[in-house]
Amino acid sequence: MKYFNFKILLFFLFFSAAYAQNNETPQDFLKKEFHSERREQLRAKLPKNSVAVFFANPIRNRANDVEYVYHQDPNFYYLTGYKEPNAMIFIFKENQTIGNRTFNEVIFVQERNERAEMWTGKRLGVAGVQDQLGFKVAYNRGEFKSYEIDFSKFDKILFENFKNDVRDTRESADLFDLIQVFKEKVSFDLINLNNPTNDKMYNETKKRIDTETLQKLMTSLREIKTKEELVLLKKAINISAIGQLEMMKAMNPKMSETEAQGVHEFVYKKYGAEYEGYPSIVGAGNNGCILHYVENNKVNIGDNNLILMDLGAEYHGYTADVTRTIPTNGKFTVEQKLIYDLVYEAQEAGIAAYKIGANMREPNNIARKIINKGLAELGIIATENSKHNYFPHGTSHHIGLDVHDPGNYEKFEENMVVTMEPGIYIPIGSTCDEKWWGIGVRIEDDILITKNGPVILSTMAPRKSEEIEKAMELPSALNDFKLPKLD
Repeated sequence: MKYFNFKILLFFLFFSAAYAQNNETPQDFLKKEFHSERREQLRAKLPKNSVAVFFANPIRNRANDVEYVYHQDPNFYYLTGYKEPNAMIFIFKENQTIGNRTFNEVIFVQERNERAEMWTGKRLGVAGVQDQLGFKVAYNRGEFKSYEIDFSKFDKILFENFKNDVRDTRESADLFDLIQVFKEKVSFDLINLNNPTNDKMYNETKKRIDTETLQKLMTSLREIKTKEELVLLKKAINISAIGQLEMMKAMNPKMSETEAQGVHEFVYKKYGAEYEGYPSIVGAGNNGCILHYVENNKVNIGDNNLILMDLGAEYHGYTADVTRTIPTNGKFTVEQKLIYDLVYEAQEAGIAAYKIGANMREPNNIARKIINKGLAELGIIATENSKHNYFPHGTSHHIGLDVHDPGNYEKFEENMVVTMEPGIYIPIGSTCDEKWWGIGVRIEDDILITKNGPVILSTMAPRKSEEIEKAMELPSALNDFKLPKLD
């Protein structure tokens, strides 16, 4: 009976916030007009007499008959708002006329299926896509095979090259089938032949098919965020920063890495974020020196350690990326503080360079110079010019629908949102004094580029070492969360 009550309590805690103000589904998703405008912007960039083709993400199998939670391809969602699998869309440069219909885009989607929807939830179907997403021309996916479209008349057919990660589910007109039919219609396999039997057809097909340009066009659209995107992205960032702050308040050396991860992800759910934007990284002690450590299974994070927490909430598709490194007992040691403050100095100097028109590589160069100089002064490396692996990664990447959103990485432009994340990692066994061993520090914030200079969006999570120590003195409601003893 006690176990049953505990389950009810967990259920209530996780879901009460989502329904506190509104007992309906969230209403702050992107509107259909947003997606329509993105298609128009892409259409304007397409070459004459061309068609752009996009496919939904495949369903991923977790094990046996269990699938991973479905996540739509970011480009497909950006252009359509459609969140279901087994779909494709054609965006034409010019109007097309087939039969008695004139249009410049057509989407193929999953059909309504009462039995399937009983198991996996309601599908939009053709009517729903037309009504809720604003498509005038939509068909059931099974109709694509007989759909009369002459691809040979286009000068360019743009799509991203296929990867071998789509399995045949044996379901009629699944993504595997859609791709195979598309390949047949555009003679895709012909261009992969070493000795084409028809040189003229081979040359014409190879000239027509373009698997490189579309990615560049989508990058040019997605690296600049719209006002609608910024609303969702800021919310994801704030939720992630609150997770960091709550973990500072709740931290104690007897926690496990898994428990620390759970605190963050509890906060995400509490504030209505659907997912984590990427696998959570929570590494205590030497584990913090593993850049993409995701096991998070250290049972006791221990006293006198640092714990590096790199996590991001995904809110309505948009993903934050915030990292904080804090002392497990609430106080930095002398060595930990020296390394932490050096990373903070490098981050501050790098952020100052996030200005419109500046080279996007400059913050990394600035941070690297400061860290190299500091490491030399601490005796960890011989000179500023010594080669080392204590800072092995870059500092800046776009965020948005992907945690590593596409970008050209040339000049900073207004309304880009880019991370700044210098770090120092000194694993056990490094060629320096042992007092530095096991110290891994990364500080990562999400920066909005504006006409008035860079704006740090993740300020709800303390950054300075002194501010972190003060935050860790604050009480946490989670400390009163008593678990029943398990055998």
